[in-house]
Amino acid sequence: MNAPMIPIASAVRTTCPYCGVGCGIKATPMADGALIEGDPDHMASRGRLCVKGSALGETLGLDGRLLAPAIREEGRLRSASWDEALGKVASSFVSIIAEHGPDAVAMYVSGQLLTEDYYVANKFMKGYVGSANIDTNSRLCMSSAVAGHKRAFGEDLVPGCYEDFELADLVVLVGSNTAWCHPTLFQRIAKAKEARPSMRIVAIDPRRTATCELADLHLPVKAGTDVWLFNGLLTHLARAGAADHAFVAAHTDGLDAALEVAAGCADIASVARTCGVDPHKLAEFYDMFAATGKVVTAFSQGVNQSSSGTDKVNSIINCHLLTGRIGQPGMGPFSLTGQPNAMGGREVGGLANMLASHLDLDKAAHREAVRSFWDSPRIADKPGLKAVDLFRAIEAGKVKAVWIMATNPVVSLPDADQVKRALQRCEMVVVSDMSGATDTAALGHVLLPALGWGEKDGTVTNSERCISRQRGFLPAPGEARSDWQAICQVAQRMGFRGFDYEGVHQIFDEHARLSTWRNEAGELPRAFRIDGLVGMDRAAYDALEPLQWPVLRRREGTERLFADGRFSHPDGKARFVATAPRAPVHAPGGEFPLALNTGRLRDQWHTMTRTGKSPRLAGHAPEPFVDLHPHDALLSGVREGELARVTSRWGAMVARVAHSGGIARGAAFVPIHWNGQTASDARVGAVVNPEVDPVSGEPEFKHTPVRIEPFGVAWHGFILSREELDLARVAHWTRVRGAGFIRYELGGREAVSPEWAKVLLGGADEDADWIEYQDKSEGMLRCALLVDGRLQACLFVSRRPDLPARSWLGGLFVQDEVSAKDRATLLAGRPPVQGLDPGPTVCSCFGVGRNTICSAIKEHGLLDAAGVTACTRAGGNCGSCLPEIRQLLALDR
Repeated sequence: MNAPMIPIASAVRTTCPYCGVGCGIKATPMADGALIEGDPDHMASRGRLCVKGSALGETLGLDGRLLAPAIREEGRLRSASWDEALGKVASSFVSIIAEHGPDAVAMYVSGQLLTEDYYVANKFMKGYVGSANIDTNSRLCMSSAVAGHKRAFGEDLVPGCYEDFELADLVVLVGSNTAWCHPTLFQRIAKAKEARPSMRIVAIDPRRTATCELADLHLPVKAGTDVWLFNGLLTHLARAGAADHAFVAAHTDGLDAALEVAAGCADIASVARTCGVDPHKLAEFYDMFAATGKVVTAFSQGVNQSSSGTDKVNSIINCHLLTGRIGQPGMGPFSLTGQPNAMGGREVGGLANMLASHLDLDKAAHREAVRSFWDSPRIADKPGLKAVDLFRAIEAGKVKAVWIMATNPVVSLPDADQVKRALQRCEMVVVSDMSGATDTAALGHVLLPALGWGEKDGTVTNSERCISRQRGFLPAPGEARSDWQAICQVAQRMGFRGFDYEGVHQIFDEHARLSTWRNEAGELPRAFRIDGLVGMDRAAYDALEPLQWPVLRRREGTERLFADGRFSHPDGKARFVATAPRAPVHAPGGEFPLALNTGRLRDQWHTMTRTGKSPRLAGHAPEPFVDLHPHDALLSGVREGELARVTSRWGAMVARVAHSGGIARGAAFVPIHWNGQTASDARVGAVVNPEVDPVSGEPEFKHTPVRIEPFGVAWHGFILSREELDLARVAHWTRVRGAGFIRYELGGREAVSPEWAKVLLGGADEDADWIEYQDKSEGMLRCALLVDGRLQACLFVSRRPDLPARSWLGGLFVQDEVSAKDRATLLAGRPPVQGLDPGPTVCSCFGVGRNTICSAIKEHGLLDAAGVTACTRAGGNCGSCLPEIRQLLALDR
């Protein structure tokens, strides 16, 4: 029996480090980690947490953590003091700037940083180094939304709030698998629809995702055709009399030009053919939108991650401007932010083409305002290099030093092999991270240990402009420091003044004061203002409650913007933007016949540096996969469950073939999460093309021409082991965290034998209890290693991929001693009593497997998801698994 968790301190209110919903958390420090609960008082989530947030307590261990600075010399890392490491960074930057100028150095940062870290990094680069070569991984997910907002509204502003989803009569979800990527917000939508069945939901997505299970209408558009669809909607709204002419005349400009360009999409049948959707369903959507006053159109990466992403954003906003459906409860365009602080980063000028406090880098008066506020010796006078261009410049030798902070670009950027080449050629690569074992850290010359979630202290801003405190509740591990401290200490070593902060609250106060600088008198007016947060001391900062900016009065937030019809362009009017449709840059065909789409999974995050530590999160989708239509699999010569190579002009990766039933012919989908530590060859970033939107610089992650072909192996297998194993000689492997063990999924080409297995698993020890079974005619090998009656490792190999389930075998690792009954069927890979194997995980929150749910449905005659939840608990927490539960119910009928 597990010992009870014992609190060692009071609960601390903080904010989740994952998606842009920004859920509140109550974290209670325990002797062996922390108890994680939802914060019922947080405005964004009201006590809800998704499975990733709920599992945060499993990710707080120090395994794999970078705990002290290190310097790489002649290919080898050695420990270093902070003084030596920071001195090396500072001296490298100084010497490179002296010889090559300020644009020869750069920073690449992250939406995982806190606002205060972001602020100091931008002040350092733009105001003191004098270069705008600081970009962020938010470029990869939200920069098209930023550019679209600025073109339409005059400033990067999200008009609404989460409550609008509950008040709306129609919610349109475009390029957003909200059920998996923003789960607690999706549950708010689901609850609202349950309370008001007349509320309608439309999902616009090339894939049939879990989100579509709740939708009244799914439009499976061909990837890249969103502008055609929304231009068609714009013309339909104009023809149908849905325009708010008074609003348009008083508060907008540019409608005629937008309608003239959109006129080419006036024919519904033609638009339907271009988009690959049923014309009757498209007409139904157009009529639904026209007839409904309260409409929220939420969009995410499926819109943004495109070579025409900014135009997609503006084509959506155009429809809301035409109808005047903006700035009021239950209506408006809504950008669903991908990262926990992508918006906070934008507030402080986190992108290479921005200044802090929503000021513009391309305007001399704005540059001078920031420089004078900082009293800095200089200010960047031109935009810096955006993410993709930055790493091209590094490879070309134009940028000679780069400081990478809280991100893993060797995995996450497109054309990721190019990024790897660039860093290999760079004179000075500094990596600040929690982990020293990432693909990017492996190429660093100086590694700086950073505080992680639960340790660092600051603020984040979520998708609805809500500023929340992220509070530390764990001691700093080893020698780890806050990112802002590392930057300040480098700046001071470079001779820069203005970086002598005594605490994070002072940085926030400076950020707040800058938001009012030349703003109150209207000299440089902007909607981003947090006047009411100026002057907080440490105690007030620590006590700060979540609230939405603008904050014009003491601790009073603002739910919605544009209620008065005034926007941030100088004339106060919003702009319609003419959006001429254009296809993705690279069309499938010939050698590369399929269009590859990439995205997130329900239970993982980014490159798995944190979520990969959680056994609970590993169960739902343990391996990288490529999701294909069965017809395309047949044409490609691959089968479901077998390994395949996915190849583009830029690179290749290996994944297991899957048929979800949600993929159209001509398309493929691969998740983004696997890296060089979790799989032998599964970085999908290496496959993705590097084309970018010409306005935002955001890459085309959703449309890369590829081919798929068999990855031939002689055998398939898996290992469960308490110890890390060296699998360098195996053709393909995936590493999965289990509860008390590590799971390896394998595909091999070289012959295997009991002797090979014994050496690999450590069974040669005389004290070990080794059991094996081999059938050479069937290509089968099964082995198990027990030490003092406790299962140490087991291996199962077969010519076919249909191997025994892993869940029951994994459960044996929590036992102090394997029972005689279990030992008798150990090599059979199944429990001695039928029904004990829960099957593949469906509900990660409560660890409920498919077999358990299917058995409950049959035995109890369950008819709906609520009955399954009552019987098994599955679906009773975050609800992300409810679509899958409904699918299992449908199969039983």
